[in-house]
Amino acid sequence: MIRAKSIVCERERMQVVKLINIGFGNIISANRIISIVSPESAPIKRLIQDARERGTLIDATYGRKTRAVVTMDSGHVILSAVQPETVAHRVTDGETDGEEV
Repeated sequence: MIRAKSIVCERERMQVVKLINIGFGNIISANRIISIVSPESAPIKRLIQDARERGTLIDATYGRKTRAVVTMDSGHVILSAVQPETVAHRVTDGETDGEEV
């Protein structure tokens, strides 16, 4: 009886990890995203520079223009060459390109 209860508790703790494509085959966990913003404003530019200095910046642009800045709950800042609207659309519409675990 106790064993069956522990199995149910384990299943309740399991959470589906939703992965989204942020361009060029780079995949991130949608569950950990705090914000998706455009990089043009001065505060976001400071955020990028601070993350670079801390070593928490991940550049996923492959040398292309940064179009979206994704902040994660871990404190990481991810740069993407995909428009913020496109990334947000992939999160809200559940587009995972078959990458749901």
